Amino acid sequence: MKILVLNAGSSSIKYQLFAMPQQRIIARGTIERIGENNSIVQHVSLMDDSEKKWQNQEVIIDHRQGLEKVSALLLDKEYGVIEHPNEVAVVGHRVVHGGEYFREAVAITDEVQRRIEQLNTLAPLHNPHNLAGIDVASEVFSQAQQVAVFDTAYHQTLPDYAFRYPVPNELYSKHQIRVYGMHGTSHRYIARATAAYLNRPLSKLNLISIHLGNGCSIAAIQEGRSIDTSMGLTPLAGLMMGTRSGDIDPAIPYYLQRTANMDLEAIDYLLNNDSGLKGITENNDVRIITQQYEEGDEKARLAIKMYCYRIKKYIGAYVAVLGSVDAIVFTAGVGENSALIRQKSCEGLDKLGIIVDGEKNAQFSSEARSIHASGSTADVLVIPTNEELSIAQQAYEVVQ
Repeated sequence: MKILVLNAGSSSIKYQLFAMPQQRIIARGTIERIGENNSIVQHVSLMDDSEKKWQNQEVIIDHRQGLEKVSALLLDKEYGVIEHPNEVAVVGHRVVHGGEYFREAVAITDEVQRRIEQLNTLAPLHNPHNLAGIDVASEVFSQAQQVAVFDTAYHQTLPDYAFRYPVPNELYSKHQIRVYGMHGTSHRYIARATAAYLNRPLSKLNLISIHLGNGCSIAAIQEGRSIDTSMGLTPLAGLMMGTRSGDIDPAIPYYLQRTANMDLEAIDYLLNNDSGLKGITENNDVRIITQQYEEGDEKARLAIKMYCYRIKKYIGAYVAVLGSVDAIVFTAGVGENSALIRQKSCEGLDKLGIIVDGEKNAQFSSEARSIHASGSTADVLVIPTNEELSIAQQAYEVVQ
């Protein structure tokens, strides 16, 4: 069975075509800088033990055009891997926000699409593009079963005392204001991959999963279930991120409105797009900021300290929530590749039984690995995430 996974972000599309249940990748690719004059399209086909690469820079004006490009590449005579759209049996779509409606992956119907559209206000940078992917895929792969996999679904196991905000009950009952959490597809994958790496049942493990990319979140996972997470109603809450502020005093927007004459749209843009690492250093690329840090740049040093300090605070909080921790797991672009961030985030946690081995941590590898010292009572691991594979697995389970 061929399952196409579409991961439509705010300005990008990632895709992979899998043969399931073998979990073998047949093709993969990305389209970046959608809406700009220099969009980058990359496509790789992996058939008959050979690899063919195609790359081009062109104008992709919107996600619809980008998704039409994806289907054309999959069907291309030289670089494609299918001869007819009907070869794709299932299309699995990453959908960022599922609200309280969706606790697991579901087959897409008109009603499901209507529900997703209602949630656009909670994820305005993502859900509309996810819906565009569903629309185009339904046209191009008209015989395929469309399946939605929600970032928020994994966190629907949070207890009420963790997901409720201390605001009037009516705001929850009428407006569904609560903690939803994001990156659930990644945290779910990491929990299972950690159990496999440790060769222990997931139902016996307590984990702290730390997803650090341009967006960042951390989850407390008890016996395989998410019981707390750092992102909230929207992806803005929690850790300091590439361009998002993370947790701040909730009175700051009102203060800015009064003293800086900023309207709510400007404040929203400021906190989502011009804050976090970018707000401190004018850059949100951790690789560049790390280089500046090592060169002694004061803004970079402050940004790294703030970033890691907030991760450390959440680790401490989730140790308290879980009671005991079997493993701390770093993942995603920054978590997998930045030894500095991992080291600084775990410094001073010796009394909690979390000790990183500097030499192990400094060694780069694309494989799952342990980086804790011999005296650490909690394992400290680096495990690459694979959200696309997780989406394929969940989509396959739905159609089965």
